[in-house]
Amino acid sequence: MIIVTGAAGFIASCLVEKLIAEGLEKEIIVVDDFRSRADKQPNFVGKNIAQQIERQHFIAWLKENYAQVDFIFHLGARTDTAEQNTAIFDELNLNYSKQIFMLCSQHAIPMVYASSAATYGAGEHEYDDNELIIKQLKPLNPYGDSKNNFDKWVLAQEKTPPFWAGLKFFNVYGRNEYHKGRMASVIFHAAKQIEATGSMKLFRSHRAEVKDGEQMRDFIYVNDVTSVCYFLLKNQIHSGIFNLGSGKARTFLDLVTLTFEGLEKKPNIGFVDTPADIRDTYQYFTEANMAKLRSIGYSEPFYTLEEGIADYMKYLKKFLAL
Repeated sequence: MIIVTGAAGFIASCLVEKLIAEGLEKEIIVVDDFRSRADKQPNFVGKNIAQQIERQHFIAWLKENYAQVDFIFHLGARTDTAEQNTAIFDELNLNYSKQIFMLCSQHAIPMVYASSAATYGAGEHEYDDNELIIKQLKPLNPYGDSKNNFDKWVLAQEKTPPFWAGLKFFNVYGRNEYHKGRMASVIFHAAKQIEATGSMKLFRSHRAEVKDGEQMRDFIYVNDVTSVCYFLLKNQIHSGIFNLGSGKARTFLDLVTLTFEGLEKKPNIGFVDTPADIRDTYQYFTEANMAKLRSIGYSEPFYTLEEGIADYMKYLKKFLAL
C-alpha cells in the first residue's frame, strides 16, 4: 500500500491523481483532516482509492498496520507562512513528522516528505541543496523554521528508513490549490482578480535595488512535482534532501503578464504595499539548484513558466467559469 498524507490538500491530491493515472488506485491510502475542511472536498471526492484515514488516527493505525505499507509520501503540513504560532508548527510539521519518520525507520518503510524552499531564508547561502549547509540556514518565518528543524533532525538520525527523501518545494502552482486562501499561487489570485476587475495588483518592492514586480521566484508546475515523486517511488536508491524547483527564476511581472495572455486580456498591472505582517520576511529571489536531483537520474524536462501557465489556465477557466 502507498500512503499519501495531506491528501485533501493541493500537492498531495495531485499526487493521488498521478498515482491513479499510473494504475495504482487499489494501493492508495489517503490521510488528512477530512472532516474540518469542507472546502477541500472536491480534491478527493470521487477518487477510487483503497482507504481513507483521519490524520488524528493515522499514527495509531500505522503502528498496527505497518506490514501493509510499502511507501509513505508525507506531504501533509501547516503551510501558512504568515502564521506566527510556533506551537502549531511544532505539533503538525515537526513532532507529527518525527513520529512518522521513526515508524518508517523501525519498520523499514521508504518515505518521501515535504520540506520547503522557505528553509533558505533570504538566500544568504544561495539555494544549493548541499546537506552540509542546512545547519547554517536561517528561515524568515516559523513555517520555514519548522521545515528546517525537521530536515536537521532527520540528518541527525542514525536509524533511518531504507530509502528517504526530503523535497524542498519552491513556488508550486497548479490545479487543486483553490482552498489555500492567500497562500494560493499568484496565478490563481491573478486569474480571479483579472476576471473580476480587469486588472491585477502585485506587491510593491520595498528594496531600492529591486523594481516593482521584478521580485523573482522559482515557480514550478505541480505536474513536475508529482512526476518527481513518482520517480522516487520507482527509484529508491539515493536518500537525501533535494531541491524541487524548475531551476529558473522568473519575475512576478512575467507570471502575471502570462496570466493576462492566458485569459486573452491586455495586461493592466498595478502595485500595492506588501502586507506589513510579511514584509520583513518576504523573499525577493529564489532559484533552485537542480543538479543534485539530476545527478540521481531524473531527466524529464521541467515545464517552462509559459507552458505551465498555459496548461493551468485550461483548468482555471473551467474551475472559475471564466
